[in-house]
Amino acid sequence: MTKFLLLSLFLSFDAFSQESGGGINFFSDILGRKGILVAVGLIFFIYSYQNSLKLFAWIEDQTFGTRDYIMQRLELLHIEIESKNITYALLFLSFGLGVIVLGIFALMGKFTSGIFVALAISVVGWKSPRPIVDHLVSRRVKKYEGQMVDALNLLSNGLRAGLSVPQSLGLVVDELPAPVSQEFNTILQQTKIGVPLEEAFENLVKRVPTQDNQMFVSSVNILRETGGNLAEVFDTITQVIRERVRLAQKIDTYVAQGKFQGYIIFCMPFAMMGIFTSSDPEAMDALYGTVIGNIVLAVAVGLSFAGLAVILKIVKIKV
Repeated sequence: MTKFLLLSLFLSFDAFSQESGGGINFFSDILGRKGILVAVGLIFFIYSYQNSLKLFAWIEDQTFGTRDYIMQRLELLHIEIESKNITYALLFLSFGLGVIVLGIFALMGKFTSGIFVALAISVVGWKSPRPIVDHLVSRRVKKYEGQMVDALNLLSNGLRAGLSVPQSLGLVVDELPAPVSQEFNTILQQTKIGVPLEEAFENLVKRVPTQDNQMFVSSVNILRETGGNLAEVFDTITQVIRERVRLAQKIDTYVAQGKFQGYIIFCMPFAMMGIFTSSDPEAMDALYGTVIGNIVLAVAVGLSFAGLAVILKIVKIKV
């Protein structure tokens, strides 16, 4: 209904423009400026009202949703932070940094440039927390994958020595560093409060959803029910993981090379701008001290980031 209303308003405006030689003048004569503002505001209100559920869901996801998401990811990292501290940090990153930057530019007498820079920093601070915690989680998962070979070797040796599965898990907790020791210790802690061992292993897959973990947990749960030699199965899984890690490291080498080239290309315009600014600052005043120059600069920076995103997307290889 709202889209039909907007389309009808546009067609009516176009028809009046052709007949009267100027749609804006026609509406100004009939409604006046205040009337036009009221009409636009009414249409905006109707559109917002009809899409209020989506609008409120988006606002909640960008505020409390971001906070809850970060808390869940920090829990996977075994980092405990109060929710109010996360809220303060998000407010500072999204608004506090922008206000500080705007104040610095205002003291320097470049208020217009400060607005653009403050808006850019606010947007980056608003959108950066989720990617940052996702990067920390992915780095932890990658480190965990690198420790799985040693963990399975210890489990296999412990089972051959006559230890039970929980006792072998305790051996891994005592001998290996984090994060694998933390994850296996979580399994032991859950079993101590009454969680079945199979369910504790399934929770491990939920916390660290890797193919190696799924294969490891499935083999443990199946063999505990049907019977079999877990030590031999762990040796087989270890060989598979070794080959997969070797292939992943080879791919990471090529990906790192592509990323490095992308970063070099991304930094070149900023390096050239810094050289020109330091060598001839008066020639760059048109870029920094005028509205058009600030718009051009903002567009150039945006295109640079877009190009970097495309390059990183191209060189990324999913294993």
